[in-house]
Amino acid sequence: MVTHRRAIFPLLLLSIALVAACDKVPLLAPTGTVINLFPTTNSVSLNSEITIVATVIENGVASGGSGGPSGGGGSTRAGNGTPVQNGTVVSFTTTIGRIEPSEARTSNGQVNVRLITAGTSGTATITAYSGGASSQLTLKVGTAAVETVSVTTTPQTLGSSGGSVLVIATALDGGGSPVGGVPMTFSTTAGSVSPSTVTTDASGVATATLTTTAQAEVTATTGSGKSGKATVTVRAFALKDFVADPTSASAGVPVKFTATANDGVTITNVRVDFGDGDRTDLGTIAAGQSRSTFHPYGGPGIYTATATATDSSGGTSQLQTGVVVGSLQVTLTADDRTPAVGAQVVFTVNFTGGSAPPLDHFEWVFDDGTPLTRTTGSSLTHTFTSRGQKTVRVDVFGVGGGKIGTATTQVDVQ
Repeated sequence: MVTHRRAIFPLLLLSIALVAACDKVPLLAPTGTVINLFPTTNSVSLNSEITIVATVIENGVASGGSGGPSGGGGSTRAGNGTPVQNGTVVSFTTTIGRIEPSEARTSNGQVNVRLITAGTSGTATITAYSGGASSQLTLKVGTAAVETVSVTTTPQTLGSSGGSVLVIATALDGGGSPVGGVPMTFSTTAGSVSPSTVTTDASGVATATLTTTAQAEVTATTGSGKSGKATVTVRAFALKDFVADPTSASAGVPVKFTATANDGVTITNVRVDFGDGDRTDLGTIAAGQSRSTFHPYGGPGIYTATATATDSSGGTSQLQTGVVVGSLQVTLTADDRTPAVGAQVVFTVNFTGGSAPPLDHFEWVFDDGTPLTRTTGSSLTHTFTSRGQKTVRVDVFGVGGGKIGTATTQVDVQ
């Protein structure tokens, strides 16, 4: 009886040891198991992470998607078979980034792991295996994931003087999802873009500023050569022409200034600065139409007239024209060059060309002691009270009040 008990005791110890050893051996998927892999997105941004779900089914059916020998990467889970025993160990590897955790235990036939990327672009091959079952999934990472680049600008049209717009480039994968962490290089056919290289954010967006005075096509390009374009238009220059007629004139002679709107552009106002301190507003000018104004210069000189146009968008543009102004050519005549003392003499101002410009007044100076005389007419009657050679001068003043011409004559009083 004692001998029998001694024989049973070692057997019990051996059984306990075997059970403990079994607990240390990882539980792996049995033969006939199918592993299917399901990523939460079809692409992965740089320096980011996504979740990958693995289903482990005994006697299951592969999902039929692209990927590996077990059909991992499909969009639906297997509908046949039963989940493997809870605690079944599934191991993971990847060719880009890392998988955390690299080993996971099933619960109801499923495990969740994360693919964590860094700064390397390319195609990541993720492998899941347990026992004799395995599956692979390929995911494009970073630049390799970009299929299209969408480019827009805000605003899309600039005024005639140009300006700056915000350029918005979005990197998208084949499914239309944004791809972050992608370096985007900007270029333009006119003006400049700053900064020239920007990395897309978590929303797949990179922004830059385009500054231009002419129509420009801005392009955003990834390192893999995918690109998108947008065109920024600049409204036509508001002023087509601004001219003076004549470009050489005498002081006091009105000069005609004409401003013409460009085709397709409505001007809300043109301000003309004549270069002598005077200015005027022409008001609205319809597309392709002209409007004129007249201005006399009050003294000789070289003047630059400037037309500043404001278009319907609020943009402004300028054109200039020059005018050379000389002294008004006038002469002074007397109806009697040898009058007698006490006789009336009529003095008349004459203008070169025969017609007088707009005038304000005349100032007459006699050297016989007569006080300065001011008139608005071009003729004056005067009587001399003594004999001798007499000099008469007349100064001509324009509508602005400036002296624009002068003339003298002499008479011999008998």
